[in-house]
Amino acid sequence: MSEKLLKQVNDKVSLCEKIAAEGFSFVPGQQIREWLLASNSEALQDWQAFDASWDGMPLDEYMADGGRYRRRRFATLSAATEGPIMLEPHQPHYQSREYNSLNGGIARIYEPIPHAVIQGKTMQSILQLSRDLFSHLRPQARWHIEAHQFRIETNQHERGQPAPEGVHRDGVDYVLVMMVKRVNISSGTTTLHNLDKIVLDSFTLTNPLDCALVDDRRCMHGVTPVEQIDPAKAAYRDVLVVTFTAKL
Repeated sequence: MSEKLLKQVNDKVSLCEKIAAEGFSFVPGQQIREWLLASNSEALQDWQAFDASWDGMPLDEYMADGGRYRRRRFATLSAATEGPIMLEPHQPHYQSREYNSLNGGIARIYEPIPHAVIQGKTMQSILQLSRDLFSHLRPQARWHIEAHQFRIETNQHERGQPAPEGVHRDGVDYVLVMMVKRVNISSGTTTLHNLDKIVLDSFTLTNPLDCALVDDRRCMHGVTPVEQIDPAKAAYRDVLVVTFTAKL
């Protein structure tokens, strides 16, 4: 193994140790990019199409606060610790009100993430990296995976709420939040909290591929509202959220 590859392996192990010790970690996009390309030189070959797939998403019609600021798509997948990551038949997204006091308690049906996006090199590379990291923390797990595309829009009349339910858990085992792009916005700071809601850390996902990785059983998280900078231009925040739950 080359010195460069050995360093990457050690960096991933160190990241997993940090998550195991603290319950979360921020990983800069440049680090994620290096890991993805080390595994497959074509890992980000379709990034432009991946990025563009956030355009034209339908509004989230389930917002109990009446907000018109969130657009989203959704997919369900499954995987073992090795081997292919399989797309499952499309199904509703459900969270209990224990985990989502605003929109929980009902089965929410969202438009599926297009098959071409799920099977594209970028998405598959991100899913595989996430699976490998979380499987290091939970060896031999069989995973139920949910992928969410979110666009949070804001204007002079309505602030965008990336986490309208406030500081929360998702009711899963692990969460990856990945920045795709920020356009004409300020704020959107990610906050990490212990189970008593005491702040542990905060950071802003700014650049493409910047990530927050969270042990959802041990930490709560939130995101501050985003605000439009130039009122004459569209303003939005695009992120990919992938959750992993070990099957019983």
